[in-house]
Amino acid sequence: MKTLDANIEKQPRKLLPEDFTVTTWEALQPYFEELQQRPLDSVATLEQWLKDISELEAVISEDACWRQIRMTCDTTDKSLEEAFAYFCMEIQPKLQPYADALNKKLLASEWVKSLDQDLYATYLRNVRKQVKLFREENVPLLAELSVQSQQYGAIAGKMTITVNGQEYTLQQAARFLEDSNRELREEVFTKTAKRRLEDKDTLDQLFTNLITKRDQVAKNAGFANYRDYKFEDLGRFDYTKEDCFQFHTAIKEHIVPLVKSLQEKHRDKLGLDVLKPWDSDAEPQGVKPLSPFQTGDELVNKAIECFDQLGPFFGNCLRVMQKLGRLDLESRKGKAPGGYNCPLAETGVPFIFMNAAGQMKDLTTMVHEGGHAVHSFLSHNLSLSAFKEYPMEIAEVASMSMELFTMDYWNIFFSSEEELRRAKLQQLERAIVIFPWIAIIDKFQHWLYENPQHTVEERTAAWVSIQDEFATGVVDWSGWEDYKAIGWQRQLHLFEVPFYYIEYGIAQLGAIAMWKQFKENKQQALDNYVNALSLGSTRTLPELYKAAGIRFDFSPAYVQELAAFVQQEIAAITK
Repeated sequence: MKTLDANIEKQPRKLLPEDFTVTTWEALQPYFEELQQRPLDSVATLEQWLKDISELEAVISEDACWRQIRMTCDTTDKSLEEAFAYFCMEIQPKLQPYADALNKKLLASEWVKSLDQDLYATYLRNVRKQVKLFREENVPLLAELSVQSQQYGAIAGKMTITVNGQEYTLQQAARFLEDSNRELREEVFTKTAKRRLEDKDTLDQLFTNLITKRDQVAKNAGFANYRDYKFEDLGRFDYTKEDCFQFHTAIKEHIVPLVKSLQEKHRDKLGLDVLKPWDSDAEPQGVKPLSPFQTGDELVNKAIECFDQLGPFFGNCLRVMQKLGRLDLESRKGKAPGGYNCPLAETGVPFIFMNAAGQMKDLTTMVHEGGHAVHSFLSHNLSLSAFKEYPMEIAEVASMSMELFTMDYWNIFFSSEEELRRAKLQQLERAIVIFPWIAIIDKFQHWLYENPQHTVEERTAAWVSIQDEFATGVVDWSGWEDYKAIGWQRQLHLFEVPFYYIEYGIAQLGAIAMWKQFKENKQQALDNYVNALSLGSTRTLPELYKAAGIRFDFSPAYVQELAAFVQQEIAAITK
């Protein structure tokens, strides 16, 4: 692997003063005005103009990211929510018309053809897409959507239950569902279900409002529905909605039978006649749930040690983040749910947010987000901020591959070979079990936005129908139909980042292919991983996958091939 350095030095500003901070639109406007009026009389002046735009974008983006990070870390502090809302409502809407004007100025320049097309082709394709989608009347709607979608985190962040006299967030309480005590599992499941059902109507109303506004955005931009608009907005240049439908079918045909087999084995391992929803993550009587760490500090220190085994650069990425305070790992009341890695465009060192509670899934989340962080480090030195805005279908390969690459070094987290074996088995089973959920969420989104005028009752019926389509029939939900019917409300992506979910399925296939490559030639796989992620968004998705040594492919035949490979690996571990 080529020598890499995780210590990123912030580049000196050329356009903005070093002490400039984003406060108001009025402070930013002169810089946009100057860029709009600046003459472009050579390819050199065009390239410098693009770098100056990039600098401005990076400063604004990082400010917006910090506002969102601080708000998700503490949803109870109204001042943090107000700071985020101020950016969304008072700054972002005013800069968007200028951004559109700058895009049009770029495309109209006679010097565009003189730019290095090998480097700029995908960027220019994206600029043309942005110009096509921009509508002045959508600016206030998009601002409202940015603020309203974040209400989900505030609502979910307040959800807690009491177990054995102690208050837990739902993320913290989930660890009890792994306990071998079935009565305790049922108690925790029941309390969690009842707590979520309390906010059912609130979340339904929020979601209805979001769908209505999103549909209007699409119609304003001349699209039949928000799904078609969003496919363009997300830059899905390399696949279609029909490819997604084919992927759903492939999962139903080739993955669901494997999931059914795994669930039946799990039921038999627990010695149960009927598997209830509170049994899905449980350990058999006498077996303690895996507990890879106790505290957030222990989690990151062990993750650093684990990454070091792959190569010093990987571990150093996390060390730099730890040193700069770019980690908030442990679950607590008032913290938004979920986990993310947030790239920070100017300073370059990203931020990892998650809700760790000492579970095996938290280890997976840590190395997953760590993979995203590595991607942020590798792409930071690209010359334009836009080059670093890589497609999610490759971003999730970065993270999901890291889950699989690090498995052989998880002995750092576990004291015995048997615990390590169980951890690997859980990870590989999860790599299979996640596919039906991805298909369900994606197919549900297609239905939602093809039918934007639907009622809450119709939405619920569609959700239940789609879930049943991918069900194995092994888990018995009788008596809990009302809770099953709001299962979609657990998925924050539906509220906050619509249509962002099929990427996990596409990338999981890519990650499995990366891991297969890793098992055959570890160093070559890591070299390919680094080379692909270093390209940022300067290549198309098929080209990025090719650089990683894998295929951009989610056809039924490829799904079947890679699922069979994972199945073989699971069989080898369970011998």
